[in-house]
Amino acid sequence: MKHIPEQKCILLHDADNTITALLDLSKAQEILAGPDTAPELIVLRQDIRYAHKFARVFIAEGADVKKYGEVIGIATANIQPGEHVHVHNVVGKRAQGGTS
Repeated sequence: MKHIPEQKCILLHDADNTITALLDLSKAQEILAGPDTAPELIVLRQDIRYAHKFARVFIAEGADVKKYGEVIGIATANIQPGEHVHVHNVVGKRAQGGTS
């Protein structure tokens, strides 16, 4: 029987700059994530709770934050790879108002 390692996180779309935790992850934990053809080593900068996102790559302040291959928000600060991506450093597109 082949051992299948527990999947710790998931990249939902190759265009995403965020990765979603599939279980609680710890600061300084090394995560191998990204496309199957070119997985990337990311060292977590904070504890990341189940279902929360962390940055796959550097995301500059003002840049789009992507999940599911779609823009889900705008970075309100520079976000380093392995850093928690949440309301403290992202504003959702829907939170910006508008007439739509």
